[in-house]
Formats: sequence, structure tokens, C-alpha cells
Amino acid sequence: MARHVPYDDPGTPDVRSPWRYLWWLVLVQRGRVLAGAWWGSLSMCGLILPPYLISRAVEDGVRGGDRAALLWWCGALLAVAVGLALVFIARHRTMTLVRTDAALRTAQIVVRHVTRLGGVVRRKLSTGELTYLQNGDTARIAHALTSTGPGVGAVVAYAATAVLLVRISPLVAVVVLLGVPVLAVVTGPVLRRLHAVEAEYRQRQGELSSRAGDIVGGLRVLSGIGGKPAFEARFRTLSREVLEDGYRVSAWLSWVQALTWGLPALFLAVVTWIVARMVVAGAISIEEMVAVYLYVTTLTVPVAFFMEGADAIPRALVSARRVIDVLRLQPEEKDADAEPLDVKTGALTVVVSANATLARDAVERLPGVVADNDDYLFAGTVREAVSVAVHGDQELDEALYAAAAMDVVEALPDGLDSRLESQGRNVSGGQRQRLRLVRALLSEPELLVLVEPTSALDAVTEAAVAKRVRERRLGRTTVVVSSSPLWAGQADQVVHLGSVSQSGPR
Repeated sequence: MARHVPYDDPGTPDVRSPWRYLWWLVLVQRGRVLAGAWWGSLSMCGLILPPYLISRAVEDGVRGGDRAALLWWCGALLAVAVGLALVFIARHRTMTLVRTDAALRTAQIVVRHVTRLGGVVRRKLSTGELTYLQNGDTARIAHALTSTGPGVGAVVAYAATAVLLVRISPLVAVVVLLGVPVLAVVTGPVLRRLHAVEAEYRQRQGELSSRAGDIVGGLRVLSGIGGKPAFEARFRTLSREVLEDGYRVSAWLSWVQALTWGLPALFLAVVTWIVARMVVAGAISIEEMVAVYLYVTTLTVPVAFFMEGADAIPRALVSARRVIDVLRLQPEEKDADAEPLDVKTGALTVVVSANATLARDAVERLPGVVADNDDYLFAGTVREAVSVAVHGDQELDEALYAAAAMDVVEALPDGLDSRLESQGRNVSGGQRQRLRLVRALLSEPELLVLVEPTSALDAVTEAAVAKRVRERRLGRTTVVVSSSPLWAGQADQVVHLGSVSQSGPR
């Protein structure tokens, strides 16, 4: 598989459970994950070498009075430090690639599936939910994959340190081996409480984002009916609730961070106290005490990774659950009272209905790309607004011609590089409609659904668009919701909800 994102084919995720989804993310980049585990193990175990070298320098060089041995061990310590720096760089680079791949692959899969779902998404998910899923959940899933690198290394280093400590003192080894599970037990309740308040915070964030989108989208209507103050008051109330939840999350997060770094330090203090008493009792030597202290000091790094993983993995499982819930949505879902819509494959079908809502609901259940008359136009250049991927000038020109939008671009001061405001507010309604159509045509889906794509155009322009769209989409399935006879005249199939009539192009 190519080593770049986005992938032509990001793969088929395992959506049977959150654990299986995370494991799938590991398997699809198993080579990189194994490299991360190797570098993680090497870096973590490498941390054990400096304490050993320091103890030998003290024993042979300082206490033994051998200057040559002292220089030798110090030189070895310097070489190990340089080597560790290079290993840590390799580990960090590899794990950055692992996390980036997981995040972007998840985002690509979700976007691909949402595109296929069409109108199902609008009924099942809010804008805020999708926004947080793409921005927050993908990041948490990616962060959890750190456990495949430094996490594996932490386990290896923990085991290696325990073996070294057994050679010095079985008692100290037992204390160290039992200490980490005790730390996990202590931090468990705090982590669970943090995850609970974070779930509440995330839900309110989604509600707030959706409310903001609704207000912005309906600002003119609210101004016209005098509803701005009421909506503003509701938005302020919800904002205060989100702010309070944010403070609660921060408070619990500060406790988690304090425990993550404070408990290992306390653990180190306990072990130091134990070995100091053993030195006084003559059970171990001073050199062994120094070695134990340095080993346990080094062990605080893998212990911190254990605690970080205990926090990151449950979060990732919650986020993975949200992702697979979206991926499990099916375009075939229908309401009990929804009228079925049967369209010909590879044909241009025009759907006519006296009930616009009924027609819209029917086509939104088709498993294709739905381009609505009020779909969002993003701010930026015209080229960026209509081309979600990288398209050449020839592709853009062909789509502009099919949508009869060449004159729209030519009328703008800088052509395709002209600035387009959010929702295309600096162009007319008919021009916005044609730009939306350009974007839909450039997506090149197997099934394209156009909802009233030319309602704001004059008859001449509408006739040109209908003819050109038919020619461009020849051989692929296209469904158009329109009561215009100009579209019906180009149709292979005209569907009146409740009956079907066949007609060829005129």
C-alpha cells in the first residue's frame, strides 16, 4: 500500500467493536507499528544503561581509584547518551507517522462513508457531532496508538529493570513490581471521573456548535421575525453551561496530571527509603544503593507511560465507539411511511412531486452524493470553494461549462482566484447555484443527486445546464429533483412519486 495520505483506498475498517477498530488501525500499518515498538523498546531499555555505567564509574573509578577506568566509563556514558538521543529521534519520528496515519485514515474513512450516506447523516447526526468527531475523536484515537511504541517499550524496560533489581535485592524487586499496579488502582477512580465529565463536556460542545450553526444559517430569518434576542439568550445560557463543564474537566485533568507525575515521584521516595535502610543494615552496599536509586529513577519514565496509556486508551475506545456508530449507518434506512424510489442505473432520472419535502426525503435515502440547493459554500478562492480535491484547469473548465458557470468566473476580477465570501454572499443566487453544481460535478460520484439545481436560473440557462449535465453524466446514475419541464425533457426516466413514466431525451 502507498505510504501517503489520503489513500486511494484507506481500507475496510473492522467496526465490530471499538477494540477491533483500534486493532485494525494497528494492522493496516503493522510495519510502522513494529518499527515504533522496536525504537520504543530500545529507547526505554537504553535508559537503564546510564545508571549501570554511573554505578561502575563510581565503583571502579572513584572508590577503586582507577582514573583510566573512570575515563572509560565516562566515555561510554557519553556515547550512550548520544546513541539514546538518536534512538529517541527515530522513535518520535516513527510514532508521529503512526499517529498521523491513524488520524487521517480515520478522517478519510468517515468522510468517505458520510459522502455515501447522503441525507441519512443530516437526520442522524448534528453538525456539532460531526465536527467534534473529526477534530476531537480522531486525535484521541491517534494518541492511543502511542501505546504501540513507547507503551511496548515501557513494558520491556519494566521487565528488564525488575530482573536487574532481583540480582541486587529480591525485596526491592518485589516492591517495584507491586508498585505499578498499586499506582493504577489509586488513579483508576480519578480517571473514570475525568472520562465521565469529559463525555458530558463533549456532548454540550456538540450542542453548542450545532446551535451556533443554526443561528448563523438562519440569521436573516431571525432578524425578520424578531427572534434574535431569544436565540441569543439561549446561546448564552448554553455557553455558560459549556464553560462550567470545561472548568470541571480542567479540575479533574489537573488531578490526573498531578497523580501521573506525582505518584511515580512518591514511589521513588518510598523505594529510596527502603534501600537506604538496607544500606544501614548492611544488606546491600552503597554502590548497589546508588544503582537501585538510578534504576528506579529511570523507571519513572515507563511508569508515567503506563499511567498515560491507562488514560488514553479508554478515551480512544469511547471515540472509536462514536466512529463505528457513524460507519454502521446505512443509506438503506427508511422511515415506515417513506415512499420507495426506484431509479435506473446509468440513467438521468427526474423526480417530480407536488410535495417538495416528500421528494427531498425520498432522494436523500439514495446511497449517493446529494447536492442540495442550499449546501454550504466555503470562504476562499472560487477554485478552493468548488474543488475539494486537486483538479487541473481542464477538469475545472469542463465542469464550469457543464454548469454554465463560465460567465460567473469571467465576471469576477481574478477569475478562479477571486475571493469568495462564506456562503458566496458576494455573488448572486443564480451564480451560487451554478458554483454548487460545479462542485458536485467535480466530485464524480457514481450516483449524483441534485435537488433543485437550477431553480434560480432563467429558462435559457436552465436548458443549457440540463443538456450539458446529461452529456457529462452520460452512463452514470443521476437523479434530479425538479418540476421544470426543461429537465424532464432531458430525462431517461421521469418519476412522479406514486407512479413512474418513461421518456427519452427531447
